[in-house]
Formats: sequence, C-alpha cells, structure tokens
Amino acid sequence: MWYWIALAAPFVLWVVLHMKTSRPDGKIIKVHPYRRIMWYIMPTRNESVVYFDSYVIADEVLRYVEDLNKVIPCTLNDVLVAAVARGLIQTPEMDRFVAGHRLYQRYEPSITFSMKRERKNKKSKISTVKQVIRPDHTILTMIEDIRSKVKVERSDKKTTADTEFQVLNLMPRPMFRGAFSLVRLLDYFNLLPGFFIKTDPMHTSIFMANLGSINMAAGYHHLYEYGTCPLFIMIGKIEDRPMVVDGEVVVKPVIHVRFSFDERIDDGMTAGNGIYEFTGALENPYEILGCVGEDDAYEYGTERPRHWKRTDE
Repeated sequence: MWYWIALAAPFVLWVVLHMKTSRPDGKIIKVHPYRRIMWYIMPTRNESVVYFDSYVIADEVLRYVEDLNKVIPCTLNDVLVAAVARGLIQTPEMDRFVAGHRLYQRYEPSITFSMKRERKNKKSKISTVKQVIRPDHTILTMIEDIRSKVKVERSDKKTTADTEFQVLNLMPRPMFRGAFSLVRLLDYFNLLPGFFIKTDPMHTSIFMANLGSINMAAGYHHLYEYGTCPLFIMIGKIEDRPMVVDGEVVVKPVIHVRFSFDERIDDGMTAGNGIYEFTGALENPYEILGCVGEDDAYEYGTERPRHWKRTDE
C-alpha cells in the first residue's frame, strides 16, 4: 500500500500545484480561447514582444517642469514617471501579466525605473526604484515618494537590495543558478511569497529607462523573462526635429519614446490607448497632471489636488 502511495504522491502534488490559481499580486482573468492559445504558441515574453515608436513635442512639459519647480523640487524624470502612471490608471488592461500560462490583472500598479547613484559619475552603479501608484496620488505626492526613494538610493546607506546582491555574489555559480531557477519555479506555480514580489523590481507593471538623462537616444529594449513585467519604455534625449503643427512644418523640441509590449496581455488597440494617455499627459501636463497653472495655487499645500482616478469613474 505504501508503495503505491509513494508512487502516486508526486502525481497528486503535480496536479495540486497546477490547480492553484491565486497569487498575492494579481487576480486571474478569464479570456477568449484565442488569447489563451497564444500563451502556449508564444510561451515567453520576447517571442511575444511588439515595438512601438512615438514622438512627443516637449514644449509644454519643459515649461511644466519649470513651473512645478516653483512648488516642489523635481526633474523631467519625475514627470515622466507621473505620465506613465496616468497611462496605467487610464488603461488598466495594460496592467496585466502572464504567469504560469495564465493571465492576471495586477492588484497594485507600479513603475520601476533605473537611475545612476551618482549623477555626474559615469562609472557610478545603476540602481532601480520601484514606485507604487495609488489612485489618490497627485503629481506632488508622487514626486515626494520618488524623491524619498531616490534619496535613499543615492545615500551611503546600504539598502536591502545591496545586501541581497552581496549574498548572491558570494554563491558559487551552480548555487546562484539554482536559486534563480527556484524563484522562477515558485513564480510559475504561484508560490512566490508576497513580501518577495512587493520589493522585487521586476515584478512590476512597467520598466522605464530615461536615456535622455545621460544624453542618449532611445533604443529598442527586450522584455525580461524573469518577473512579471510585460512593458518596457525607453525615453530618448530631447532633440530638435521638424514636426507638422496645424498643417505647417516647424522645428520643435521632441522626446523620442519607444515601447516594448507583450501582446499576450491584450491587443494593439489597448496598447495604442495606453500610449495615447502617456503622450497626452506629456503634451498637456497642465490640464492632465495639474497642480500648477493659472487655476492652481503655487503655494505648496494649498493647490487643488488633481487625483489620478479613471476619467470614466
């Protein structure tokens, strides 16, 4: 009898693991069979990736950053993060991910972006910041959150990530590889703990790299197979380009943006809507992001908050 139980146990465990659909970071979504088949035809993100290019006229956003600095110290990068947040909130269908051949709607939108720990040091280490998006965020409260995280990363204080990297780098190669394989396996079967997902920079809604901050053009970026990030956005440096405005060709400062999109999460129309919301926030920041302008007070704490809830709510 015990012999048969021992033989059956691995099969029973395999069935039970495959039946588990709940995750700490997302809710499973029922989809059309056509989309479900895509997860098996294209099981990885990089064979499902679609690239989009967009050009944003930067006149308004540059003026907006200048006015915003009268209220709170900030950079263009902070406003870019805010515009991405706006896009995610307005198109929640973009905030989905495929894990274990299933589609999930993420509970808590977040943006991960990379940064140099020392602004003017070319050899400085690259760090990542994971910014959670809340519906009650305003541009000011988000900038406060971002600034506090960046301050920690640029300080001499050893972060949790620093400690983790040091421990991992002490491991011999087989153990290092085994650790990552275990994390991937646990993620596939929805067994990865919530505390791990919450702090991991690649379990995020979108990854943003602002190459303009180091005077580089935008490139085409792959999607990471590790984690659950289905979107990558590359921001290039601001350049003067000929643009058609009101039927006339004029030279304007332009931000070149490139998107990498996992088409398994939704269709191209959804991706287009998300891009439109992002670029619209950059080209009309006073109207969409708010908090500064003719109708808002400049004294910090007295402005009329512009919460980023859905416009159809």
